[in-house]
Amino acid sequence: MKDKRILYISSELTPYLPENEVSKMAFEVPKEMHHQGAQIRMFMPRFGVINERRHQLHEVIRLSGMNLIINDMDMPLIIKVASLPKERMQVYFIDNEEYFRRKAVFTDKEGKLFSDNDERAIFFAKGVVETVKKLNWAPDIIHIHGWMASLLPLYLREYYKNDPLFAESKIVTSAFNYDNSGVLDGKGLIDKIKFDQISEDKLGSFSNGSGDDFVKVAIENSDAVIKGSEELNEDLSKVINDLDIPVLDYQPIEGFTEAYSDFYLNKVL
Repeated sequence: MKDKRILYISSELTPYLPENEVSKMAFEVPKEMHHQGAQIRMFMPRFGVINERRHQLHEVIRLSGMNLIINDMDMPLIIKVASLPKERMQVYFIDNEEYFRRKAVFTDKEGKLFSDNDERAIFFAKGVVETVKKLNWAPDIIHIHGWMASLLPLYLREYYKNDPLFAESKIVTSAFNYDNSGVLDGKGLIDKIKFDQISEDKLGSFSNGSGDDFVKVAIENSDAVIKGSEELNEDLSKVINDLDIPVLDYQPIEGFTEAYSDFYLNKVL
């Protein structure tokens, strides 16, 4: 993996959020590829539950300051950065007062999904791409973990399809099962994405705005898929099986490194 450029984009990442199947793999995979000589960039949302002082986040002024248009609204983009302890790797955080300062991640105190999670996902997708453009860093591989990161493949394929920085980039999505805590307004989500001149033909999998729907759309716009959960649910399995793209079966966290490296080098690139 020496000198390969890999962009990791995740909804969740340890040690900044609690450990689960997504957040652990989103940390372990970049760490192992970094140890193998890959050049790594990592992105996640700056959720309000992240303790900035403890994790030593600081704003990157030269990357902040632009506004992103989300459903006809100007939303300021703030970029923060922190270093992963002992790993000499930086994590970039996409931040915005309206979307990410609340002291919660995806749901309210009653366990209901925030109604603006769709806008938060769009903002995250655009924020990552615009920041990578400012860094002028062309990734060989873009690897997606987690449902709130799952609009990235769609936006790269459609909204940013003419951007030369990503012309040679290959997109990989890790598919995980989710304990869905509800759904979003599917029509509202589709209308907000259509505002960015993305054809409704590309949005058929957003049947009800569930986390699985986001991942389905990510898979449909990816060059390859990794099964992140040992047994995926029927809906995700069907989407994967219907596509003619490389698929890596589930690899346990204790011994995935060789399989991932081989997949990246011999199936994706």
